Amino acid sequence: MVNARTYPLWRDLAMREDLPREALKTVIAALCAPATTPHGFDAQADRWREEALKAALPALLARTSAKRLRGQLLVHADEKTLAALAADGTVTTADVPAILRHRRVWAGLISALARHPGQVEAAIALLPRLPDHEVEQVVRDWDPDRYTRTKDAAPAPPVPQELFDAVLEACLTPLAAYLLHPEPGEGWEAVSAFSKDWSLELGGRAGWAMLARCPERWAQLTAHPVLGAAVQHLLLDQAETQALEDARLRAADPDGEELPADPEPALSEDLLLACLPALCLPELADLPNPQVTARRTLHHIARRVHNNPRLADLAAEQLHAAADALVTRGHLLSWSDKQEGDHKFDGRVLRFTEDLALLSANPDHLARACAQLARLDQPAVVSPTPSRTLIRVLDNVDPDHGRPARLLERHCEHRRVQALATLAANPHTPHAAVADVLNGLHPAELAWIAEKADGPNWFLAAAAAVPVPEDEDDGVVRLLDDDELGKHPDPVAVLQSWLDSPATGEILSRSEVYRAVVKSRYRTREHLRQIPADEVLARHEPEVALKILLDYCGRSTNRWEALSAAMTFDYDDEKITFGQLLDSLDPAPAEAPTS
Repeated sequence: MVNARTYPLWRDLAMREDLPREALKTVIAALCAPATTPHGFDAQADRWREEALKAALPALLARTSAKRLRGQLLVHADEKTLAALAADGTVTTADVPAILRHRRVWAGLISALARHPGQVEAAIALLPRLPDHEVEQVVRDWDPDRYTRTKDAAPAPPVPQELFDAVLEACLTPLAAYLLHPEPGEGWEAVSAFSKDWSLELGGRAGWAMLARCPERWAQLTAHPVLGAAVQHLLLDQAETQALEDARLRAADPDGEELPADPEPALSEDLLLACLPALCLPELADLPNPQVTARRTLHHIARRVHNNPRLADLAAEQLHAAADALVTRGHLLSWSDKQEGDHKFDGRVLRFTEDLALLSANPDHLARACAQLARLDQPAVVSPTPSRTLIRVLDNVDPDHGRPARLLERHCEHRRVQALATLAANPHTPHAAVADVLNGLHPAELAWIAEKADGPNWFLAAAAAVPVPEDEDDGVVRLLDDDELGKHPDPVAVLQSWLDSPATGEILSRSEVYRAVVKSRYRTREHLRQIPADEVLARHEPEVALKILLDYCGRSTNRWEALSAAMTFDYDDEKITFGQLLDSLDPAPAEAPTS
């Protein structure tokens, strides 16, 4: 049992160059033994011991060659200390077995060991013991002092080529293995709807991080007999996106260059041609659940063409054939009615239509895609109640924010007409199929085409020629404040028209309508009875509901108890109106409420 006040003495002894070798064992034992007192373990004294040992550790390891004594020291060092000692050569590959008896391999240790030429091979042999997501860190964190190094300090040595190649191969191998056997995992069907394409399965973030460090080798790696397919997939998915992101970061720098209008592509034409075997994801063609997998594959291919527009010409026949095969195998043009609560239905149809417009040359498929657009619900276009904040922010900047075309974009409800414009831009789309959809568009969608669409002349002319009845308005539900409502001969009827509009059936606009009605001084009890109970009770102007409930329940204990039992609805429960809630409080005919 060492006196805690003597730890500084033992530390100083350990760090003296003239300490006899015969004293090493005693000094190491004094600094490594847990601090105790006659009453047991002393936590505070042990912290002092650890501080003294940490300071003396480099000197002790430099002078100690016996494996047992070195192991006794190494077990007390943390990962950062061990990596630093390995980087300066104090800890070597001979110490690895002793280190790994008490902790697992980490990336920093491999990087530090590989700084010494004679240890590179041994460091590479440790890579398989790292988790897949940590392998790339061996190269990423090669220079742990890159942010703190002073100007006068020597730079870190370059990463040995053998180590770089080994890390690159280790990072690409999981994706290459998946492509050989792309079997979906257990429960895949249940979660497949949450992913729009194969980005999660083909992500290979560590693989791309390594590829991005060696663009000069891309052409060679695309032809690799084992890793080539993985490299092709990563280049098609990541190269152009990363190049654009890097250009934006440089443009955001105050001293950086401006973002070019037409940036140089990251992949040359020769590289794109080398990646064509992976373009249409042939490895994933035979997965089960084709109605989902085919849709995801189509979207993934379309995203690749969007990121690499030259593919539309370089691989036109390949893309057309793939689109036809996926539509057929997945029955993607078979219409199924929208189910209650399926809030992603419209998004799936729109995304599929846009993908098909980009990839297909089949007139029948494109015409049926137009028909699917026509069957989607009409948008509910709402002009919100004037806001003092918005007026202050937008009035001078965007005076047209109340125009139908702009209002259509508030909740991305222009996507249907935008998808139609994309279909019209495909020269293989039958004009008659597009015209049929135009005749059923919402007035605001037609206005959007006139103001914002970038389509062929025949499409713009056909949209402008759609007949408009004389008595038809712009289709916008314009919510007014009470000052404007007061100018109307029948404000109560105006509020009712808002509640009767299609906007109350749209998840993104109905709360705006309900809020405007509840906050208006022209509302009546009958208006409130039509609004969902949770909108009245939990979201807007609670004092309105308080007075009604006090009047309605009064001194009836039964009604108050029934109210407590009824107010158990959750967000996802079937909506009941405020009127239904009130009626449920008294099964018998309700008594006339006292005013």
